[in-house]
Amino acid sequence: MSRVLNFSPGPAALPDAVLERIRNDIPDWQGSGMSVMEVSHRGKDFMAVAEKAEADFRTLLGINDDYSVLFLQGGATLQFAMTVLNLAQPSDTADYVQTGSWSKKAIAEASRFCNVNVAASSADSSHTHIPDAATWQLTKDAAFLHYTPNETIGGVEFHFIPKTGSVPLVADMSSTILSRPLEVNRFGLIYAGAQKNIGPAGITIVIIRKDLLEPRRDNVPTLLTYKAFAESGSMTNTPPTFAWYVAGLVFEHTLALGGLDAMGKINARKARKLYAAIDDSDFYSNPVAQDARSWMNVPFVLAEPSLDADFLSRADAAGLANLKGHRSVGGMRASMYNAMPESGVDTLIEFMREFERSRA
Repeated sequence: MSRVLNFSPGPAALPDAVLERIRNDIPDWQGSGMSVMEVSHRGKDFMAVAEKAEADFRTLLGINDDYSVLFLQGGATLQFAMTVLNLAQPSDTADYVQTGSWSKKAIAEASRFCNVNVAASSADSSHTHIPDAATWQLTKDAAFLHYTPNETIGGVEFHFIPKTGSVPLVADMSSTILSRPLEVNRFGLIYAGAQKNIGPAGITIVIIRKDLLEPRRDNVPTLLTYKAFAESGSMTNTPPTFAWYVAGLVFEHTLALGGLDAMGKINARKARKLYAAIDDSDFYSNPVAQDARSWMNVPFVLAEPSLDADFLSRADAAGLANLKGHRSVGGMRASMYNAMPESGVDTLIEFMREFERSRA
């Protein structure tokens, strides 16, 4: 069966080479007579998988020993609460930057557990720009500053890392991690759901500076403390072993392609090509300020919204899947995570041009 070009915002496509490896491993993993989904998470074979996955992830991002890398459950959404429960006391104030749906949800959850100061918001432009950092209203001695480097729904992305001085910087990097090199040492804590550039849904990776591991409040449930997972090697309870195994394969595959330097160059080219095709057309448009456009998620609308259904129907028939925009934005959205080949973006662009010509 032929595979489509999957532009889904998540769960996203996985590299073909990784899928082939999984297919071969599932019935009899490493000669064990069992699937990798059946082996003990504490057995020496899976422990080797876990250790290699962490080592490869550290190599990809250049993570030093000042940081713990944790493989957790609950998705990035659980981190909206977990970050606050660990990094802030109830009386503390945490600063948040609101640039779209996901940062808005993070703010709502954090407000249940501490004081939240929305230091900046782009709501006045329907979240189509990044507020100038010079205008942010920051709290002196804030517990942390939280931002969402890439908003998958609105297609808005930070192309700078905020400067926070001694205040820990916290980032939800679910949709941008591994897409290019990253200065991890600028952050106190990074979290990312797996289902974009890492692997299947079910695992969440946290990179946390070790001096932040001790919870700042009492009575945090054990499974909601970073310290417990750091001390147990992410095995405080049974981890999502299959998702961890697949993530390890993706890390290995990414390293073989040249690491994040190579991925960054590929992803930059993909984004430039698609935005150029949109900007050169009177038929398509993108609502996001040019200095805040996402590399990973590109929303675009047609000049005639009545043609949306026909566009999507023809796209599906052409093997271009999951291009429908989020209901809150409308139009189309092409998500171009690491597993989307550059040739796939070229195919989308040619389809868009042909669709426009057919409607001229």
